Amino acid sequence: MDFLSTPIKTAVSTLTQQLDTPFFVYDLDKLNTHLARLMAQTDVKLWYAVKANPLSKIIQSLDNAGFNFDVASKGELEQVLAQGISSERVLNTGPAKSPKQIKHFIARGVRIFVAESLNQVNWLNQHAQQQGIQLQVLLRVQLRWPEGEKNPLGGDSLTPFGLGCDEWQALNTADYPALHFDGLHIFQWGNMLSTQKLSELWSQMINPLTALANTLNITLKILDLGGGLGIPYTRDDNTLQWDELIQALAKIKQDAGVDELWMELGRYAVGECGHYANPVVERKLNYNQQQVILSGGINHLLRPAVTSQDFPVNLLRESQAPLQSMSLYGPLCTALDCLGEHSLPEDLNEQDWLVFSQCGAYGFSESMPYFLCHELASEYVIQNGNISCIRQVEDASHYLR
Repeated sequence: MDFLSTPIKTAVSTLTQQLDTPFFVYDLDKLNTHLARLMAQTDVKLWYAVKANPLSKIIQSLDNAGFNFDVASKGELEQVLAQGISSERVLNTGPAKSPKQIKHFIARGVRIFVAESLNQVNWLNQHAQQQGIQLQVLLRVQLRWPEGEKNPLGGDSLTPFGLGCDEWQALNTADYPALHFDGLHIFQWGNMLSTQKLSELWSQMINPLTALANTLNITLKILDLGGGLGIPYTRDDNTLQWDELIQALAKIKQDAGVDELWMELGRYAVGECGHYANPVVERKLNYNQQQVILSGGINHLLRPAVTSQDFPVNLLRESQAPLQSMSLYGPLCTALDCLGEHSLPEDLNEQDWLVFSQCGAYGFSESMPYFLCHELASEYVIQNGNISCIRQVEDASHYLR
């Protein structure tokens, strides 16, 4: 699997002649082709999880493809609305819906919410009644399996996302006349790369979820499976096949007996379109370990420190030199600032640039850019073969007061 295409190599090479600090570049031509394929089916209603990448041009591509939008904060909501997207196409998820946030979302026209607690149900009903409106609500359910696994979304661990079936049974839906309880939401696994494993997990959800809906006197019209579809980060990783996934999802939809099946795609929608170019500062030998110090690190790409899974990386220039194991580090004064151990050409030197791929999701907006006051990375897009700057590099004076 080649993570670095010729158009990206050409674009990055051009930009490195003008820049001396790290930057992101997103291939919108590749993204648009991918999104068209995702939308060429009628079994699943697709939402874009804005947390994956809130860049304006990314959102516009999702909008043009026909996606709806899953937002989890006021900032994400305003970014989506700023692109001219109707609030009718917005779903509010996330564990921290305060009364103030709910009031703001309703004032901005949002009418679809995922409730994560009994408090949120109560607050949604209160504000809907005050405005004389009806809201569509899905209850987020957290299930537990003895054979479950852990990952950043929790997996089988206890998390703040939603409530268990027993806890939701305290809800009397008749007490909330301003709310239409149309479905259930469940999302506990991230970056899954096995269609079979996903299908097994989804299938195990059906019985407890339909039983809960019956207990609460909810007509289960909608089942929202969240996201969790993975992309490869190494050449040996599996690659999910969309057609096989759709077949599995169509069966889940039929078995659950719902009118609509929803998914909120983030990484799977945009992850493979993004790249991060990073200049080498120096290379040194330390305790027989080859160490490469880079201009950017977890201040721009935090994911390796959070998940212990690295982004794939290539030397930008061509080299026929043998590969050698090298440990890559960023500029921050913490041992956490490590971008992994990679096999790179042994002639790598201080004039080189490295390009990390699969960075279209959970890249810069998930990072910790302010620590040590380094520059904020610039962001570029390739569209119709043309390179455009969406955000210029900013030094620390941009945000320090």
